[in-house]
Amino acid sequence: MDINDEKEIVITDENGKQRVMEILFTYEHEARKKKYVFLYEKNLPEEVIAMEYTDEGELKEIESDEEYEEVEEVFNAFSEDFPEK
Repeated sequence: MDINDEKEIVITDENGKQRVMEILFTYEHEARKKKYVFLYEKNLPEEVIAMEYTDEGELKEIESDEEYEEVEEVFNAFSEDFPEK
């Protein structure tokens, strides 16, 4: 699965519940050779989550604090470019 071609994906949360998530945007960190996707539920658009993803479409939680801080900076820059209306 190519996440860049998808608009929605289904993830299973830590409680085993399946959630349909919308893809807000993706980005790639070339030096680290990692890709990230930002997701939200339609009924909770203010709750955006970020995850790493592989070329095979596997989603992984972001584990390092350094990576998480960087991903948060990317999201903040995105939010500044596309403020809520």
